[in-house]
Amino acid sequence: MIREEENNLISIVTEPKFAIGQRALVIQTEEGNLLWDCLSLLDGGTRDRIASMGGLRAIAISHPHYYTTMIEWSRTFGNIPIYLHEADHEWVMRPDDAVAYWSGETLRLFGGLTLIRGGGHFEGGTLLHWPEGGGGKGALFSGDVIQVVPDRRWVSFMYSYPNYIPLGSASVRQLVNAVQPFEFDRIYGAFSGMTVATDGKAAISRSADRYLARLLT
Repeated sequence: MIREEENNLISIVTEPKFAIGQRALVIQTEEGNLLWDCLSLLDGGTRDRIASMGGLRAIAISHPHYYTTMIEWSRTFGNIPIYLHEADHEWVMRPDDAVAYWSGETLRLFGGLTLIRGGGHFEGGTLLHWPEGGGGKGALFSGDVIQVVPDRRWVSFMYSYPNYIPLGSASVRQLVNAVQPFEFDRIYGAFSGMTVATDGKAAISRSADRYLARLLT
């Protein structure tokens, strides 16, 4: 299923649900299009829709759980670079020249897009900032590094989702500090419909406060 989330942004979801059912997103900029996160299935309809938007200039992935068929996506759209944080190098099971490892805390891409290393349940856990998103107020793409929850005024943080192991306090503070310099109103989470529509930056702050308070009780 392909859905228009807002101007210059579509989401892609495999139906029926496959594996954990995450969504991928394509952000259009005047300098090229970026695929954020990845799905295992790349079918002809998805390929043709993205091609009609001008194809892809690059891929960026939040963390290793979504690496899946990233090499096939890259090759389909012209051997484009796949940006992964070098801290997660050990989790790449299929080395390829298309993989572009980056280091440090941020990486400026094209079209105003910026990758942010937040850590979380992987050391290189990455978020993406799009200043033109959220109706011009900024958007953050969090995967499940910061998880948008069913009450979409809030987010949460986990070390292991299948085992329900919470993330430690130091890692939560690291995530909050990593996104603090960036302005954004909207948060696009890992799954279809899991979007904080407004007040996203404050949602992360108050959610972290609530989470940390429970860790201490």
